[in-house]
Amino acid sequence: MAETRTEALHRNAEGLDIQAPEAILVSLAEAQVEAAKAVSNAIPAIAKAAEIIAASLKGGGRLAYAAAGSSGLMALADALELPGTFGIRRDRIAIMIAGGDEAFRTLAGGPEDNTEEAAAAVASAGIGAGDCLIAISASGTTPYAVRALEEAARRGAATIGIANNGGTALLDKAGTAILLETPPEVIAGSTRMGAGTAQKIALNMLSTLTAVHLGHVHDGYMVNLTADNIKLRHRAARIVAAVSGRSTEDAARLLEKTGGAVKTAILLAAGVDTADAAEKLLEGAGQRLRPALSALGHDPGEDHARTKK
Repeated sequence: MAETRTEALHRNAEGLDIQAPEAILVSLAEAQVEAAKAVSNAIPAIAKAAEIIAASLKGGGRLAYAAAGSSGLMALADALELPGTFGIRRDRIAIMIAGGDEAFRTLAGGPEDNTEEAAAAVASAGIGAGDCLIAISASGTTPYAVRALEEAARRGAATIGIANNGGTALLDKAGTAILLETPPEVIAGSTRMGAGTAQKIALNMLSTLTAVHLGHVHDGYMVNLTADNIKLRHRAARIVAAVSGRSTEDAARLLEKTGGAVKTAILLAAGVDTADAAEKLLEGAGQRLRPALSALGHDPGEDHARTKK
């Protein structure tokens, strides 16, 4: 079997174990930065994938993640934050990690070879037409990830593959392939490092752009967040205040009227009479705040320009 980039020896690895601690850390840090830069080459593919995911979610479908080991942890981190950050309902997200719940305690290597478990997980989640599955594997050959992607495609779902080695099964079989061509790891094969960093960045970019397409981002604000703790309730009030020009006290009162819905509160601040009317306006605008405000004769762009002066 030909050696892949993720298994090759890094140029700075020779004698690593006898170097000074600071020198080792410099090599590790530089390798992380180099891996992060590799994501830039995948921007066109990430943009295409975000459109596909947004279309699935807009159409009532679900977003699924399938991976093993460190890639599974990257998928888990991205998936679990979508409801709180962007208000995407938890029942619209499915997470499949090799080994199931036990993986959160041991992260054993064996389950990543279990293709039957992968197919069963996709079937159990009911992934099919209208849904989208992202499969992630640093090597691009992890049996669990490849089989999950194959099963999802067989059942009619859109598929996205993310891998750090080109010309591999995962990317070849994916409907949309995202290659993160990271350099060899300082510790050969330890893909929780550079490859994992690149995966984390790519997943962050992918889910954030998806949220933009869904209307959950306005300027730099997460206007569809789920404010379920003190910090997030304060953040929601600050967002409403910043976008509407009202005080944070007014914003907090408006949020009470909307049950914490940020976009709805902003529309109330802009002059809509009731929360129900604001929600209907949002629905007509495809859940996008900017066109909803424009329909009221309110130009957020002009307000932004004024605050910058």
